Amino acid sequence: MKATSTRLNTAGALAVVGSLLAGGALAAASADAQTVLPRPDPPFKGHIGRTYQDSQPDKFPLIKAPAGAPNVLLVLIDDTGYGAWGTFGGQVATPNLDRIASIGLRYTRFHTTALCSPTRAALITGRNHHSVGTGVITEMGTAFPGYTGQIPKSAATVAEILRQNGYSTLWIGKNHNVPDWETSVSGPFDRWPSLQGFDHFYGFVAAETNQWAPGLYRDNERVEMVVPKGMEGRYTLNDSLADETIRYINQQKSITPDRPLFIYYAPGATHAPHHAPKEWMDRYKGQFDQGWDVYRQQTFERQLKLGVIPKGSKLTPRPPEIPAYDSLTPDQKKIAARLMEAFAAYTAQTDYEVGRIIDALQQVDQLHNTLVFCIIGDNGASMEGGVYGSFNELASLAGEFPPTPLILAHLDEIGGPKAYNHFPVGWAWAMNTPFQWGKQVTSHFGGMRNPLVIAWPDRIKAQGGTRTQFHHVIDIAPTILEAAGIPEPTEVNGVPQKPIEGVSMVYSFDDANAPGRRNVQYFELLGNRALYQDGWIASVRHGRLPWVTGLGSTTSFDQDKWELYDLTKDYSQYDDLAAKHPDKLKALEDEFWVQAEKYQVLPLDDRLTERLNPALRPSLAEGRSVFTYYDQARLPDSAAAPATQNRSYAITAYVDVPQAGAEGVLVAAGGVAGGFSLFVRDGHPVYEYNFDGLRRVQFAADATLAPGPNVVRMEFRYDGGGLGKGANVTLLANDRKVAEGRLPVTIWVGKYSTDESFDIGLDSGSPASNDYASPYDFTGTLHKVVIDTRPANLTSADQERIRAVQQEMRRGTE
Repeated sequence: MKATSTRLNTAGALAVVGSLLAGGALAAASADAQTVLPRPDPPFKGHIGRTYQDSQPDKFPLIKAPAGAPNVLLVLIDDTGYGAWGTFGGQVATPNLDRIASIGLRYTRFHTTALCSPTRAALITGRNHHSVGTGVITEMGTAFPGYTGQIPKSAATVAEILRQNGYSTLWIGKNHNVPDWETSVSGPFDRWPSLQGFDHFYGFVAAETNQWAPGLYRDNERVEMVVPKGMEGRYTLNDSLADETIRYINQQKSITPDRPLFIYYAPGATHAPHHAPKEWMDRYKGQFDQGWDVYRQQTFERQLKLGVIPKGSKLTPRPPEIPAYDSLTPDQKKIAARLMEAFAAYTAQTDYEVGRIIDALQQVDQLHNTLVFCIIGDNGASMEGGVYGSFNELASLAGEFPPTPLILAHLDEIGGPKAYNHFPVGWAWAMNTPFQWGKQVTSHFGGMRNPLVIAWPDRIKAQGGTRTQFHHVIDIAPTILEAAGIPEPTEVNGVPQKPIEGVSMVYSFDDANAPGRRNVQYFELLGNRALYQDGWIASVRHGRLPWVTGLGSTTSFDQDKWELYDLTKDYSQYDDLAAKHPDKLKALEDEFWVQAEKYQVLPLDDRLTERLNPALRPSLAEGRSVFTYYDQARLPDSAAAPATQNRSYAITAYVDVPQAGAEGVLVAAGGVAGGFSLFVRDGHPVYEYNFDGLRRVQFAADATLAPGPNVVRMEFRYDGGGLGKGANVTLLANDRKVAEGRLPVTIWVGKYSTDESFDIGLDSGSPASNDYASPYDFTGTLHKVVIDTRPANLTSADQERIRAVQQEMRRGTE
C-alpha cells in the first residue's frame, strides 16, 4: 500500500530522520510525513508585508481522510462462544447479525486471546497482548513487561492513527484497559480513551457492570444512566449505549457528512451479570429445559447445515469435570434453565441493539460505505459461574454459593436488578459448541475461536460468503488501516512505534480460496498455551479448571502434557495426534518458546488469587492509614479506595442534622452484589453488611440523631487469622454505643464489586442496602468523614483458606 507523498519542511525532515535513527530504522528515513503523527505544520504559503493591507493570508489547514475512506463500526461482544448466536448455529435468534452476514462475510477460523483485557488491548493496537503489557486482566498485572496492564505509548491505538488522519472517533461501552490505580478522579488519564485517540467515550471502566445500575463515565467524568420517562424497569445499559451511539451518528453526519467516523462499540454484553428486561426474559421461558448435552448436539447439527463448520467435523465430548445435565436434581435443573434463559434474553437484546445502530447508519445513507466488524466474543463463553450456576457471580468467584432452596425462593429475580447471575459451567461448554473448554483456556478453541462477521457493501461483493483463513484479533487494526488507505505510522506523538504484528485481512474479501497470511500464532493465558503453525496446533491446558478460584494451577509446567492437532483435517481439535507425530509436536513446542521470548510472554505465570494482591501494583492509598473526605465522593472500588476487607477499621462521620431530621448514606461500598452501607434512616444510624444480595446483616440504632452537630462512628473489629473471617461491629452516636453485633464471616476477595464505587455522602450505582434506592444522598450537612484503617490481621492461614475453597469447589464437580 503506497502512502500519499507529502513534502517535509527542513525541521520536519530532521525530526523524522532523528526519530527513525532512534528507532533503528534508518532504511525507512525516506518515509513521508504521513507515517509520523502528528504531521508537521505545513509551511506558510501566503505573503507577509508590513501591514495586513499589503499581506496575503494562507488558509488554515484541515486534515482530511483519504478519498473513499470508509466509516468503521467495530462491534465487540463480551463472553460468548461459537455456539451461542443463531448466525453460527446457536439456538438464540440473532436476526441482525444474520442481516450483517447476508451483506458480508462469515469468518469461521478467527481467534481471540481467551480473556477480555488481553483481547481488547490486542484489538485496538494490532499487537499481541503480551507485546502491549496485557498478558492478563489489568487487576492481575505485575511489573514484568508483558503483564503490566499498561498499554505502552509505543503502541498507538488504531483510533489515534485514524483520528490524526481525519476521522471522528467514538468509544462506547466497556473499557477494561485502564489500570485500576488510574481510574480515580486524580488520573492520570494517559490510558483513558480521550488520550488514546477517541474524541468521546461513554461507558464503564471495569471487567463488567450491572446492566440496571451501571458505573458509567462520559469521557473522564462519572455520570449516572438516565432512564427515559416511561421506561422505568425496562431500560438497561444495552439500551443506553445504543441510544448514545445513534445520537452520535446523527450529530456527526449532520455536521460533517463527508468525514468518516470510527465507532468502537463494546457493550459489555454478554458478560455476567446476565441482565435483561422481563419482556426479553419471557421470550425464552422453557426454551432450554432440554439441558446442555442435548443443546450441544442440536447446535452441532445446525452448524453443519449452515456451513459454519466443515463437513466431517466432529463434536468434542463433554469433559468428565463437567456434570451431565441429567445428573442434576430437579431443583438444580430449574435453576440452571432459568439462568440460561437470562443469558439467551441478554444475547437477543444485544443483537437487537446492534441492529438499531445498523439501522441508524442506513437512515443517514452511510451503511453502504461502512466497514462493519462484528466480533462475537472477546473470548469463549465464561465458565466462571460454577458447576451449578450462581445467583451472584462475584460471590461464586470467591467460592461462596448460597444453598439451592434460597436461590429457588428468589428464582424470579434472576435477570433483574436484585440479582447478579451467571449460568453453570455446562451451559458455557454448550455455548462453545463444537469445541473443548471455554474462557481462560487459550489452549483450546472453546476459549479463543470466536465468530467474526465483516461487511462493507461498497467493497465486499461476495456477500453472504464464508471465509476459512486462520486469523487473530491482532489482524483487525491493519485491516482497518488498509481499507482506509492509511499507512502504519513509525512515530506517534513523538514516540517511535512498535511494528504492528497483525496482518491485513483485506486480501480475503474477494477470494475465498486465497492462501491465509497468518502462518504462525502463539497463545498463552494463565499458563494455558498453544502454538499454531501452517495448519497444525500444539496445545496444553495447564492444571486449574477455569471455574476454580484460589491458588492457580495445582500442577507444575514440567508436568504439562501437550496435545497435537492437524487442523487441515480436524476443525474442532477432536483427534490428538501427539503420539503419532512426536517430532512435529516437539517442533511446535520449540517454536512456542521462540514466540514467547519474542513477544514478552515470559515468565510464564499460572498464579490466580496471588496476582490479585494489590501490593503487586501501584496504589493511591499506599502508605496511608487515615483517609479524610470533605465532600461527596465517588471513588472507584480500586487502588484509590481505603482497604476495608480482611482488616479492622473505623468510620467516623461529622454531620449537622437539620431541625426536620436527616437521612441518607454516609459511606457505602459495593452494591447489590455485595458490600456495606453506613446510613441514616428516619434519623437512626444503621450499618448493613451485604454478603451476596441474598444474605445480609443489619445493625440499627434505637436512638435518633438530635438536630445540630453529631458524630456517627462505626467500628469494625476483624478477627484476623486468615481471609474472610468474622468481625464484631459497634455503632456509636456521639461516643455512645447505640448498636452492636457479630458478622460470622466476611467477603474476602480484594473488591466488593468490579465497577461499583466507594462512596461518601451517597450510594451511586446499585444500592448496597434494600432499605433505600440509590443515590440516597445524605440530606443533612456532611462536614467530613474519616476512615481509619489498621494493618490487616492476616497470617499464613490465608493460603489455607484459599485451598479450602478450592477443594470445596472441586468436590462439587465429582
